[in-house]
Amino acid sequence: MTQPPPVPPEYPEPTGGPAHPGAAQVPPARPPVPGPRQPHVPPQAPPYPQAPQYPTAAAQPPPYPTGPQPPQYPSAPRFQPPHPDPQATAVPPPGSPPHPHHIDTAQRGRVHVSSRQRHTDATALGSLLLHLPNFLCSLVVVGLVSLIFGDLGLLVILAWLASGALVFHRPTESALARHLLRLRYPTPQERATLEPVWREVTARAGVEGRAYELWVEDSDSLNAVAAAGHIVGVTSFALNRLPNGELAAVMAHELGHHVGGHAWSGLLGHWYALPGRIAWRLLRAVTGFLFHVSRAFSCIGVAFFGLCAGGIALATISTLYGLPLLLLGMPYALAAVGRRSELRADRHAAALGFAPMLAAVLEKLHQQEQAQEQARLAAAGQGGGARMKETAASRLLSSHPDYHTRLHHLQEYLQPAR
Repeated sequence: MTQPPPVPPEYPEPTGGPAHPGAAQVPPARPPVPGPRQPHVPPQAPPYPQAPQYPTAAAQPPPYPTGPQPPQYPSAPRFQPPHPDPQATAVPPPGSPPHPHHIDTAQRGRVHVSSRQRHTDATALGSLLLHLPNFLCSLVVVGLVSLIFGDLGLLVILAWLASGALVFHRPTESALARHLLRLRYPTPQERATLEPVWREVTARAGVEGRAYELWVEDSDSLNAVAAAGHIVGVTSFALNRLPNGELAAVMAHELGHHVGGHAWSGLLGHWYALPGRIAWRLLRAVTGFLFHVSRAFSCIGVAFFGLCAGGIALATISTLYGLPLLLLGMPYALAAVGRRSELRADRHAAALGFAPMLAAVLEKLHQQEQAQEQARLAAAGQGGGARMKETAASRLLSSHPDYHTRLHHLQEYLQPAR
């Protein structure tokens, strides 16, 4: 029989002690403590590197200039509307009740234009008649000046007489408004406020509004003016601080001066009175100079000067049949006619339906005048309680009636209809 191969002997593993005398002593390992059995997780294969991500489209190279580029200039700044005036009347927010004196300026239907646009009332005729003595005095002055020109003197007089037509010449009116009255053309924003109100006023009056020009005066006072034949001017205070109904009342008042003939008659009389006024001022200046010279010769010189001046005045009065004496009362008479024309203009505005608005404007004007008077008294050191008494002469020379008189004449339009 075949014998099995021999089994090699098993050698026991060392249980301790160094394998050789120089080996380190290692303590025997402890058997592991049995714990909860973990589920078997198969080993994961190592991830393979991903291919690099390339952009889908190639980046565009920066454009290179093909030639010299023109310089880039800054664009013009955009127009910014001016900031509103903080003192201007604030526009009420939507939904809030409108101002009691606010009017609707929307055009409704066809505007009726009256066939009679202007007339000359009694105050305009009275103004022309009262300027007649001034006109005659000016004619004498122009006649004396024309003697210098010899044979051409008559042409000088005729040219002066024809110069009154310049009052109705539009370019001349504009020059007078700009240089004498300190008026200017309104800005687009101001025109957008004025024109709807003016259309409402002229529509109620049946007047062609395009025949007039609207101007503005830069002033902090409540005022307006009717100048020459076709100019209506309002102050910036009235434009920015008044409701459109009260602004309409102011413009209707000035329109009353135009349709009544007050504006052109007053300006025409003032124009023809200029030579006489200039001569009177020169005469006063020369007389004052001679009086101061005569004082150097004591009482005899003053008496001699008085005799000479009195003789010249008496000769002038007797030669002109006492006409120069009328000049002493002309300022008072012209002021009385001016007050009457203001009341007629108030009546014109009230007849158009602006009586309550005009009364409110008069109240504001009265308060402004009182504030100015208090400021003058405070500046003069008289205190705020005292009030300067108005003399009788100042009242007679005033061209406008007082507040109470104007309000009294509006009462018939302020009372409710029965």
